[in-house]
Amino acid sequence: MALIRWEPFGGATATAPATSNRRRFVPAIDVAERDDAYVIHADLPGLDRDDVDLSLEGRVLTLSGSRTHESETTKDGWVRVERSSGSFRRAFTLPEGVEGDKIAATFDKGVLEVVVPKPASRQPHKVQITVGTDIEDTAAEQAATS
Repeated sequence: MALIRWEPFGGATATAPATSNRRRFVPAIDVAERDDAYVIHADLPGLDRDDVDLSLEGRVLTLSGSRTHESETTKDGWVRVERSSGSFRRAFTLPEGVEGDKIAATFDKGVLEVVVPKPASRQPHKVQITVGTDIEDTAAEQAATS
């Protein structure tokens, strides 16, 4: 019964809304934090570097782009052509003090990596711990250098 009700062109009627069969292009994005930087990875399969735009305005880093895809299959006297297109835009608010000219981005095999160095005030600072007799030695060294 399911085959009898099957309509191969059911979604292609003229009365269907133009967006009813569109698929949104939403790239997978991972954001990680390292001691010295924030790292953003965006999976952008099928895109080239020229299809992607990365901009910084104030504290907002914006990743945007678009893609179009067309495939054609010819078999046994029939031709099937599928076209899809979509655009995306993601915005990230960066912490205060990030220096825009130090942000680096690389694009390789459909993966965009953006490295945003942390401001110096946000980077972890290692505090040296002294033990036992080291305290007296440290105090003597500090007195000698003052």
